[in-house]
Amino acid sequence: MLLDSAIAKGTQEGNSRYRSCTAPSSRTTEDDPESCVDLNQFLESQRSARDSRSGFEGIIGSSSALSCVLEQIRTVAPTNSTVLIEGETGTGKELIAHAIHTNSRRRERPFVKMNCAAIPLGLLESELFGHEKGAFTGAVAQRLGRFEAADGGTLFLDEIGDIPLELQAKLLRVLQEQEFERLGSTYTRRVDVRVVAATNQDLAGLVAGKLFRMDLYYRLNVFPIALPPLRHRLEDIPMLVAYFVNRYAGSMAKRIERITCDAMDALLRYPWPGNIRELQNFIERGVILTKADVLCLSPFPSHSVFPIEAVTLADAERDHILNALRESNWVVGGTAGAAARLGVKRTTLISKMRKRGVSRAMANGAA
Repeated sequence: MLLDSAIAKGTQEGNSRYRSCTAPSSRTTEDDPESCVDLNQFLESQRSARDSRSGFEGIIGSSSALSCVLEQIRTVAPTNSTVLIEGETGTGKELIAHAIHTNSRRRERPFVKMNCAAIPLGLLESELFGHEKGAFTGAVAQRLGRFEAADGGTLFLDEIGDIPLELQAKLLRVLQEQEFERLGSTYTRRVDVRVVAATNQDLAGLVAGKLFRMDLYYRLNVFPIALPPLRHRLEDIPMLVAYFVNRYAGSMAKRIERITCDAMDALLRYPWPGNIRELQNFIERGVILTKADVLCLSPFPSHSVFPIEAVTLADAERDHILNALRESNWVVGGTAGAAARLGVKRTTLISKMRKRGVSRAMANGAA
């Protein structure tokens, strides 16, 4: 059963021991306590994980995939280097950006965020760099841009791939020189801003298609952090479910403490193309529908409504190898190594790693 598997993974590194579901397949009756799992055990584990890692508020989970991301944050946060967060929509890129700021020396200074896709193209330059009074029609007063607002702190640029080509050169200059001019001004202003960018697009592909400047891409890609999709963090789903149930039940004055084992297994089987954001909204809807203390889930949406983009066989093999290596803490051989998990010989796995360009440095963004 997937729930037992997820619980087992969650306990491998010394986490609190969960009480798994071991009742027979007829355990679908909500009145039968043996057919349900107590959500409080996952809340306790979430609080324990939170207390053991300050500076990562709002980040829920204890999987090895998430732990790898948090370790990367600890490594890069004390520096002033630019960070590029890559991941599918709904994977929590803003939370990761805020964690980088919180764990940096700039934590007492502003954390300014801007979604580049949400600003009309005609206003994007003014939003970033500000403007003087009369710089354009409608500029009735001087306005500071996001770079000035973030001076001394961190500027988070979400959906960086949506910045138009004509504005990318000016963004590159401020990243390299930390200087710019407001719209309508010839006075050069200097700032001290650390930039964290995020995207759910393939920036390298945009560069190849001449839709994104190569020099800007390399300037942003100093320290890339790849966020795993929720389907690669199955052992975190029970903890996330408990967290969201507790949050929304509290706001609706409800007391929901259990979920059926079958319902939890269904949550673990669903691929979550919208990742954590989709799970959060799905659980909120379930809390609304729940009348007793056992969470009631609405029907899952059809997978065909939002199809996951097809990947090549080579990409699928590489991702599968990477997941096995992360789960085994990059141990290749031995009974608990990645080769054993994949059911292949150690030499075969090493050969496939070389063929697919898989290495620990690559996975950590160093290559």
